[in-house]
Amino acid sequence: MTRDSETSLKTRKKLHIQTWGCQMNVYDSQRMEGLLRPLGYEVSDSPEGADLVILNTCHIREKAAEKVYSALGRLKKMKDAKEQQGGQMRIAVAGCVAQAEGAEITARAPQVDLVFGPQSYHKLPEMIALAARQKGDILETEFEVEDKFDVLAKDRKVEGYSAFVTIQEGCDKFCTFCVVPYTRGAEVSRSVDSITGEIRALVAQGVREVTLLGQNVNAYHGQSPAGSGSETFGLGALLRHLAKIDGLDRLRFTTSHPRDMDEDLISAFGEEEKLMPYLHLPVQSGSDKILKAMNRGHKAEDYLRLIEKIRAARSDIALSGDFIVGFPGETQADFEETMALIRESQYASAFSFKYSRRPGTPGAVMAKQVAEDEKDARLQALQGLLEEQKHAFNAGCVGKVLPVLLESKGRIDGQLNGRSPYLQGVHLAAKDHLLGQIVPVRILATKTNSLTGQLVSGYGQSDGVGHTEVGQGFEGGQGVRS
Repeated sequence: MTRDSETSLKTRKKLHIQTWGCQMNVYDSQRMEGLLRPLGYEVSDSPEGADLVILNTCHIREKAAEKVYSALGRLKKMKDAKEQQGGQMRIAVAGCVAQAEGAEITARAPQVDLVFGPQSYHKLPEMIALAARQKGDILETEFEVEDKFDVLAKDRKVEGYSAFVTIQEGCDKFCTFCVVPYTRGAEVSRSVDSITGEIRALVAQGVREVTLLGQNVNAYHGQSPAGSGSETFGLGALLRHLAKIDGLDRLRFTTSHPRDMDEDLISAFGEEEKLMPYLHLPVQSGSDKILKAMNRGHKAEDYLRLIEKIRAARSDIALSGDFIVGFPGETQADFEETMALIRESQYASAFSFKYSRRPGTPGAVMAKQVAEDEKDARLQALQGLLEEQKHAFNAGCVGKVLPVLLESKGRIDGQLNGRSPYLQGVHLAAKDHLLGQIVPVRILATKTNSLTGQLVSGYGQSDGVGHTEVGQGFEGGQGVRS
């Protein structure tokens, strides 16, 4: 046992992180865990009895701040109880609510010891050490020029065979409904070498699939590797570069903006086998009037023609999107234009929401706010159409052989769960030694939110580890091309 491990055993403390929101918050929470492990913290599933509780917050959804204060009220009772027993619980609020309302949190919730925004979590060990040396609130919500990723260790620990990697943060688009530019700051991209180093370390741990994350991930423009002949790489060039990593079999990215979907990235879908045929490309509305009010910077026709180009590059691509109903000024005619766009685009999956006012955004003070009952009716109709399209896409997979990355054990003995190239959950009977493998699965049926399948006859039935090379043994390699 090393000296470091002996110290860790002696000073082991419990850490609980509650995460709300997007995949980037999930990624940030994982990085915070990695930063705190050397300080002797081990992750606990419950906040009760924890030495440090971090609420990693999201400001996108309605009543986000209220949920945080409600959680802080429950944590105060736990903190008081631990102090009565002679212990100490530190409470931290991180993420976008912390960024937007940091000063108010420290004023309203004195039980909170640390408040820090998304750009400051790399200084968490320093902030904890400072809090241990002096009494008082620690507030870190200022955006910095320093790239936080440069100070984060590359030896991030993950479990499983897929992982998220943030390559870009912030947003310069300033959609009138969105708080991201105010909570995450301006668009910043990591260097290609930094991203490559992190992914190589993940692959060494057994990761086979990586999803690249960013608020506007396809706005990526990072410093290129030396000798590449270019000062910066766009997302298309980055994907081609990462695809050369041995042992990395699948690449995905999210979330994209239509204005940043350039020709090089579109062509990558048709040329790079490791890039999965799945694209999340939010449009939000099908009405040009509403798109203008949202400051999206494109028209419905622009979006539709973009989808045509993408499908010309990769005919079997699964399209996903985001929709907001009831934005200020939206009429029934505007809503019907959104429904028409959905019918033409044909989605395999989508996320849809009623518009909710976010304090500090232009949309919150716009006239002609839509009544809640009208929002409810429109959302129900829109979600019904999207569900029909999702089921139709899934039904179209029945009978096909898809390469499925087996990621976990199922709920019943002898069952494994995996993901198709189209991000569908797939359940099948298979032996545990196939976990982490990409196997050929014939799709037999659809369920509400997943597919059921069967291993192709003769594959992986021995006790040895089955293996199929990417791009071989399947109809069209990593997807099914028509």
